[in-house]
Amino acid sequence: MTSLNAPEPALRVRPAPAGTPAISFIDVSKRFPTAEGRMLEVLRGVSFDLPSTKIVAIVGPSGAGKSTLLNLAAGLILPDQGEVRILGRNTAGAVDWGRVGYMFQDDRLLPWRVALANVTLALEAGAMPAAERRRRAHDALALVGLAEFAKAYPHQLSGGMRSRVALARSLVGEPDLLLMDEPFSRLDAQTRATMHRELLRIHEMRRLSILFVTHDAEEAVVLADRIVVMSARPGQVRATLDVTLSHPRPGTEGAAALVGRLRAMLEETEETKR
Repeated sequence: MTSLNAPEPALRVRPAPAGTPAISFIDVSKRFPTAEGRMLEVLRGVSFDLPSTKIVAIVGPSGAGKSTLLNLAAGLILPDQGEVRILGRNTAGAVDWGRVGYMFQDDRLLPWRVALANVTLALEAGAMPAAERRRRAHDALALVGLAEFAKAYPHQLSGGMRSRVALARSLVGEPDLLLMDEPFSRLDAQTRATMHRELLRIHEMRRLSILFVTHDAEEAVVLADRIVVMSARPGQVRATLDVTLSHPRPGTEGAAALVGRLRAMLEETEETKR
């Protein structure tokens, strides 16, 4: 897990107009070459938006292109067809990537760096003075409740604390948009629930736009304002569910019903995959 904060661009990127979606996938298709020399179609005609300041979850079977969608949103790859717009800008053009954070499935902490230095890593590609990097890193660790562990090495931290450090690293650049690829999947149920509460607290405080991938129907229902259900490969948008339940959701009747509905959809998608 890390941030995709890049050096400050020489070209000033104008802010997107008010009301512009944080992300727009517009009829996006993507193929990749295989070892056998053929092309594997991963995404076909995918269209959906992440509204500004909202949380959108992507769910679907393995191989449906969920992580590919995140990599497209991060500008790591470009679509073969269609368009991806980030904060109003086409990823093929000038995007202010400093406004985008990325948190991976693995925490990707460097074992020889203490927590503070792991967080400052996300800022070291730019021209920010070292003192300002440290100040921001201290603030980010305080935001996730780890101010007292700034000098701890990764091996001295629990799995949940390591996830908090990774979250701090993705937030230290003060992004407007956060991309998350199954960031809590390796945690036990209790720690994962704690991280869900932390993420919702930080989202409310920072008014972030968040796009995350998960295989967990309950996680999608607990966190998301909108759930995008993908079909089996080639991935297409099978359904979009708007979640209007108030927080906190765990244990509520409405959340349980929606989790059951979503699991049924995912099981049906798996059946069609076979």
